[in-house]
Amino acid sequence: MEEFARVQAKYSEEAQKRVRPEGADQFQTLEQSGSDQLRHLADDFWANHAALDALQSPLKAGDRPKFLIAGAGIGGIGAAVRLIEAGFSADQIRIIETAGGIGGTWYWNRYPGLHCDVESYVYLPLLEETGFVPSQKYSSGIEIRKYLEDIVKRWNLQDKILFRSKLDKIEWDENTRLWKCDITTERGPKGDQKTTFKVEAEFVWVTAGLLSKPQVPKLAGVGIEGFKGDAFHTARWDYDVTGGSQEEVFPELSKLKDKRVGIVGTGATAIQVVPCLADYAKELYVFQRTPAAVYGRGQKPTDPEEWKKIAGQPGWHEARRQNLALNISNCAPPGVPDLVDDEWSRQVAYAGLVGDPEFAFVSPEKIPEVIGQFLARDAPNQARLRARIAEIVKDKETAEKLTPWYPVWCKRPTFSDTYLQSFNKPNVHLIDTDGKGVDSVTPEGLVANGQEIPLDVIVFSTGYRGPSADGADPSKRAGVEVHGRNGKTIEEAWANTGAATLHGYGIHGFPNLFWHSPLQSGVGANHAHVLDVQCKLIAYVLATAHQKAGGLNKSGVTVEVEEAAQEAWSMKIMQGAGRFATVTVCTPSYINNEGKAIDPTASPQEQMKQARASPYSAGLNAYIKELQDWRDEGNLKGIEVTAS
Repeated sequence: MEEFARVQAKYSEEAQKRVRPEGADQFQTLEQSGSDQLRHLADDFWANHAALDALQSPLKAGDRPKFLIAGAGIGGIGAAVRLIEAGFSADQIRIIETAGGIGGTWYWNRYPGLHCDVESYVYLPLLEETGFVPSQKYSSGIEIRKYLEDIVKRWNLQDKILFRSKLDKIEWDENTRLWKCDITTERGPKGDQKTTFKVEAEFVWVTAGLLSKPQVPKLAGVGIEGFKGDAFHTARWDYDVTGGSQEEVFPELSKLKDKRVGIVGTGATAIQVVPCLADYAKELYVFQRTPAAVYGRGQKPTDPEEWKKIAGQPGWHEARRQNLALNISNCAPPGVPDLVDDEWSRQVAYAGLVGDPEFAFVSPEKIPEVIGQFLARDAPNQARLRARIAEIVKDKETAEKLTPWYPVWCKRPTFSDTYLQSFNKPNVHLIDTDGKGVDSVTPEGLVANGQEIPLDVIVFSTGYRGPSADGADPSKRAGVEVHGRNGKTIEEAWANTGAATLHGYGIHGFPNLFWHSPLQSGVGANHAHVLDVQCKLIAYVLATAHQKAGGLNKSGVTVEVEEAAQEAWSMKIMQGAGRFATVTVCTPSYINNEGKAIDPTASPQEQMKQARASPYSAGLNAYIKELQDWRDEGNLKGIEVTAS
């Protein structure tokens, strides 16, 4: 007990070092920066503008598609495929994508060493439908991107996507029962010719990524503009600066051999990038605010004989996905094998973030006890992690600085067999800022701990704007101006009550509009699984509604969440929100909105409103079962369907 208390005191001490009064405002997103140079860092380096300009546009002014999907990542592609599987035609679907290609995060991110951190056998969508066999247990970014491109071709969607385009605004027209949509498209050899046009759509489905807006810290000094060297964000890796090619998983970064490189950040991206930089940079300086929890990866090629066992039975893919979720929520029945059997499936305390049936509904007086139980559940795991770091990193002082002091649910755990080992190399230097972060930028480099570090290249591995920012309003997260019935925005609709949805995907007063969001939904470590659950559900709702109204080709169908139903669901979410007080012991990160997820000074009314923005508290598997029970009733309870 004495050691347990010491560790908890250390957690609190380290978390307080990192709390800043400005919270998430200590960062700025690249696309919304007032700096031309920072905004340029968000440009699409990968688009073949000449080839895209030559394509016939699948969407033009005055068109009226049945389904307009915003986003061509895993969520948007999955939405289109599940609609087709539900009986709709690919010709009824149009997809808008800001990038010059498909893949979402797997389009934008092409940094050296990029792999998925979740087993590919459960992460990649539609594996059972396509029969695709991943080459490794953890797929590379290149393999994932090419696989998603193949899915688009397989379901005849390649000519249904309008690239380099953004859905700016949608407005519901009660008379026509259509969404009036404003779209901006970029054209020209550099994508610098912008055209805005209008279309109408019967249904709009927004699939903004969970983490899609790259950010950098607001640094004092001369700013990035005043730095004489090169700077970029890992979400837009610049191979012109480093050498190598985005078509290689582990490229030769030959242009760095005489360079002093600084990488800012030590999260899930950095632990993949640092070993690659360490192999080529003359000197590498790793600027750390908070150490990552780095477990072993255990990468291996897919064995054909093992694959026959994995994919040998119908329904294997969903069963394996749910098996991982069961283990993470620590609720697998006795005797049920751990099918994934990796470090993710052993993180039984991660339920502190994603929910579980045991602590789904917690009375306020029980919250400290529940937090204590999760801390105790995580204690052996954390002791094992600290021992691993001490064993791998040869320099004792460096090992101590690389040791994380927070529970596993506070930051996404990372997995690598090379990151910690990199700090044993003589050219790799850890600049630990003791929770403060980098101080400023100078023309020659970065200042941390009051000391200037001269650099030739700065790599920002500083993540993305978190999903709980802006009150978890899905329209703001997607960057779409939304006006529902009577011109109301979602912010206005939620002003008095707080968040209100049915099952997390639909909002009363916003007919025929659907979202992908962690808000009031089941969540998990495998976000691709969460997205597919939502895709299947929404496609089911739309197909069933059309069948009730007269057929899948019927126009003038309106599908809207009933106010009473969304209020009942929102109350259920609020009642389960107490168990997520686990984040109050966390070090600041996007998971707890940089320490501002819960405002202890807020009035009881405001706290209840905040609680309604929580995920489903019983965990992803319980959420899936609840949705299946709802579907089995067969009458779209809580949804009003009308037809003209």
